[in-house]
Amino acid sequence: MLKSRNYDFLIVGAGLFGSVFAHEATARGKRCLVIDRRNHIGGNVYTENIHGINVHKYGAHIFHTSNRNVWSYINQFAEFNNFINSPIAVYGNEIYNMPFNMNTFSKMWGVRTPAEARAKIAEQIEELGITNPANLEEQALSLVGHDVYEKLIKGYTEKQWGRDCRDLPAFIIKRLPLRFTYDNNYFNDKFQGIPVGGYTPIIAKLLKGCEVLLNTDYFDFITANPKISNKIVYTGMIDEYFNFCLGHLQYRSVRFETEELDVDNYQGNAVFNYTAREVPFTRIIEHKHFEFGTQPTTVISREYPLEWKPGIEPYYPINDEQNGKLYVEYAKLAQNEKGVIFGGRLGQYKYYDMDKVIEAALCVVKQEFKE
Repeated sequence: MLKSRNYDFLIVGAGLFGSVFAHEATARGKRCLVIDRRNHIGGNVYTENIHGINVHKYGAHIFHTSNRNVWSYINQFAEFNNFINSPIAVYGNEIYNMPFNMNTFSKMWGVRTPAEARAKIAEQIEELGITNPANLEEQALSLVGHDVYEKLIKGYTEKQWGRDCRDLPAFIIKRLPLRFTYDNNYFNDKFQGIPVGGYTPIIAKLLKGCEVLLNTDYFDFITANPKISNKIVYTGMIDEYFNFCLGHLQYRSVRFETEELDVDNYQGNAVFNYTAREVPFTRIIEHKHFEFGTQPTTVISREYPLEWKPGIEPYYPINDEQNGKLYVEYAKLAQNEKGVIFGGRLGQYKYYDMDKVIEAALCVVKQEFKE
């Protein structure tokens, strides 16, 4: 039962963008109704507690930012630990550190110094003689040479995209960061960590004072309640909002296989990437390591990329040239949609890290309230 028949904002999606906006609007005295078609708050940052382990149900979410204002903002709602993302890559029986750094190069070639590693990569690039890369494969080879590409990029990328690297455009990989230091810290950002207790409590605090309806489809709801709010904040798929009138934007999705194991430590690290094409999943996440857990059991998730189709969850916009042009046309429709604000990864068809989602939501708040 709704508490009101007229809200200042109907916020579609209880993920990070919608929740930040709802929090800020509520703090300014606005009445907010938040709806979500899932049975829980949090969107893709939702974490579920399984026997004391906070499981990232929709993939690993590691908070990192160099924006001090965003870091200060999110720390109002949680204490963060000092987790550093240092993924491991598995290629056959070989194990490499990520990101590509001196530990990676030393294991791959037996080199010890940055000069030796640079010379090895330069030698391979020169042998290939690629001057005008025609596709992603040639682009990657021209940046890192064939050893790093074949073992750590090719198979993983093809699984992620569901396409051969030679069929992907070169501009997808504009650069590949090579670090000539013995440093396995994946992110260069000044601030990073995992919220103690997971992400769901953060969302719950952000939504305090808002009315929340779960298991609620926007299109059914707005048909039944056409004048429920003065404005709408829409964080769903922008093409779906317009009933796909210009065609479907493309997404990649992920299927998760999560299981609890009767061991205290399965792989010794939070993230293992499986880079060989013949391994069907891209990575295994062991969730307890995000919070340095000591529980007697563990929970792991295998991630299987797949092509998005209606009825499954869209995760990653495919930001190639074709989809970019189509999104521009949808964005024009959005600009003319009075009383509707489009935000978030799906509403703006853009891959956002969490800090950028918060930054974007706060920017919209300033624009909306003319601050």
